[in-house]
Amino acid sequence: AALLGVGEDFMKSNGIVWILSRMSAVLESRPGRGSRIRVRTWPRGTDRLFAIRDYELKTEAGAVVGHGRSAWLIVDAASFRPRRPEAFTAGLPTNEGLEALTDGALALSAGDGLERAGERAVAYSDIDYNGHMNNARYVQWIQDVMDPDTLNSAARLRLDLNYLAEMKPGSAAGVFMKRDEGAAGWTSRYALEGRAAIDGQTTFRAALSLG
Repeated sequence: AALLGVGEDFMKSNGIVWILSRMSAVLESRPGRGSRIRVRTWPRGTDRLFAIRDYELKTEAGAVVGHGRSAWLIVDAASFRPRRPEAFTAGLPTNEGLEALTDGALALSAGDGLERAGERAVAYSDIDYNGHMNNARYVQWIQDVMDPDTLNSAARLRLDLNYLAEMKPGSAAGVFMKRDEGAAGWTSRYALEGRAAIDGQTTFRAALSLG
């Protein structure tokens, strides 16, 4: 973002912040320990209130081992109201035709029949510089309610994640889960939701596909 002129200094001077709203990532294979991976990322224009960014991971030989897409909101730093992204990203390349995951970073529907799989509280080490739980911690919460053998035996994985409400220090949430039949190309799919302990508000929604 800084190299493209929309990094931290630009955001501060305009009184705005980037907020990750949706993320999708596919791991096509598991790189071996010590493998060198090349990570490439690029902007993919806007979609309504979202600024889209794609990602690709390749081995030194050029094989794609992972790819993904994320959708970001630009919000006012004081009011946290969304701002139209075009006003700030008009000069960025849109990289038309360069698609890492065309069906990524979409909205996930609420699941039915999910059962409680665990509960977690936000600790000090979970917090980022904005004062709420770091987006990577949500992924770790999802991993922690899964059976380790199920995760370890999967050759391919896909995670779709919607961030729906911020979580601050001391707040707790139950993690709810249900296994579904996998879509084409996947053997199983798990629907997951985080629900705030204090009022039941959905804090995140996710779908984990294994193959």
